[in-house]
Amino acid sequence: MDSPLFKLTSLNLNGIRSAASKGVEAWIAATRPDCICVQEIKAQSADMLGRFEHLAGLKGHFHFAAKKGYSGVGIYSRHEPSDVRIGYGSEEFDAEGRYVEARFDTPARKLSIISAYFPSGSSGEERQRAKFRFLAEFHPHLMRTKGEREFILCGDINIAHQAIDLKNWRSNQKNSGFLPEEREWMTKLLHITDEGGGLIDVYRQLQPDATDTAYTWWSNRGQAYANNVGWRLDYHLATPAIAALARAEHIYKTEKFSDHAPITVDYDFQL
Repeated sequence: MDSPLFKLTSLNLNGIRSAASKGVEAWIAATRPDCICVQEIKAQSADMLGRFEHLAGLKGHFHFAAKKGYSGVGIYSRHEPSDVRIGYGSEEFDAEGRYVEARFDTPARKLSIISAYFPSGSSGEERQRAKFRFLAEFHPHLMRTKGEREFILCGDINIAHQAIDLKNWRSNQKNSGFLPEEREWMTKLLHITDEGGGLIDVYRQLQPDATDTAYTWWSNRGQAYANNVGWRLDYHLATPAIAALARAEHIYKTEKFSDHAPITVDYDFQL
């Protein structure tokens, strides 16, 4: 019998072919999420044909980057969406394959599951400027969407919000992912009473004080994974009514499919 809870997973694959070679499909089959949002597919439509349109019986919907071997997001779902939106209407960033939205609308409610991959600014100033442009244009999109429907956005946000969200916060205050401007963007987005906020960081709602257990990404440099020198970069961001239905979270670290760990949240609703 299927669980009455809606199980939603987010995972940056760091390449779908790479993650598949490390056993991610068997893990999905064993854990049986209702829906899994993936980022950094690093594949094109032709690469997916006959192999990755479905994973463990879940049907996929994708937004591919124009550039080969780069970015790309997807949503694999047990339930057929009422509509799928590819991209969020950005002239610059829709070409990078960063946004897919699956809508599960009924006469009684409007609900979206979104898989998003925020730009990384760690490769240099040019990409950091691009990241700031993305944040500036993505915030109004989220606010418009919040005004129209309930949603859960899952994804690699590439921002650690607070000091408890990364191991070496003191030495990273001038590094991409923990810059004051990025953190302020998150603070505004999550502000309860600010009209430019109102979204909920679901993991932090369930685990307000977790530190070492909260990380979802580890650098491949040095012994970062072995020593748990990590960052919390992967989020479930939800509208308040949906966030209130979150019952449990789990960050899976027993196997390593990617440089990110899957984060799963159980919600008390059904599609």
